[in-house]
Amino acid sequence: MAFPLPRGIIASEIAFLAEMETVTVVPRQRLEGLELLGGPVEPLVPPRRASLPLWLALLLKRQRRANIIPPLWLHPESLSLILEVESQHQDYKNAFSPPLPLPGQPSARDQGLEPNARPQYTLDGSRYYAAPPFLPQNTAQTTTPSRDPPALPFHWVEVGNMLLDAASDDLIDPDQIRRLLKDLREVRMAKMRSGVDVLDDAAIGGGGVALTGVGAMELGEERGFLSGVVDGLRKIGASKEQARREQLAEQRANGGYDGTQDEEEDYMEF
Repeated sequence: MAFPLPRGIIASEIAFLAEMETVTVVPRQRLEGLELLGGPVEPLVPPRRASLPLWLALLLKRQRRANIIPPLWLHPESLSLILEVESQHQDYKNAFSPPLPLPGQPSARDQGLEPNARPQYTLDGSRYYAAPPFLPQNTAQTTTPSRDPPALPFHWVEVGNMLLDAASDDLIDPDQIRRLLKDLREVRMAKMRSGVDVLDDAAIGGGGVALTGVGAMELGEERGFLSGVVDGLRKIGASKEQARREQLAEQRANGGYDGTQDEEEDYMEF
């Protein structure tokens, strides 16, 4: 008997998609260019930096053919600042720190600016909008304005763990980075699980749940919890509505209810 597939995308599939993220490497020997499905890879000439897909960079790292330069956000100082914003900043007490802006968009911290993503075009002229993991959010050249703290990319959990496992010698103080990533993940998961009131409003049609800045692995891990809570609250709301209707019907049958205005007011209050 086959077991049913889990709802949504699983963690291993999310990590597989994250391997398409682009990172910066410093080759240690010359390598010819490659024609990959995701596009051509330029020839590697030491000590010139190059941008490669994460899976290829990890392969060359294991073969000792290249070193990986960590992105800006994967430094102890950057992670400490992001953790401070997430845990102590009043503006993000019940929200997540803004993510990296998309190409053509202003920073999410800029006020009064309308986001307007810049489209890209294929060789045949078709227009499309790039999204992670096909955005350079983990390259060493990725920078943020000086007035803004570093931002986490969409695949920050996966990229951070992969680099810690395969290229820890290329990171600055990997033990501290590992601790900061763990603390940051716990703080953000606690925020997602504490938003029961927001989920209650969303369950009865009062609006959606704001998850701006949440990463791919965080969404995958909390999908079951969030959907389960919303489904449970929706069932509770439906049972309350059914009980109210039965009570009104009983009052009408007993002659103790002779108006419709109170019913409308009770419905709006519910």
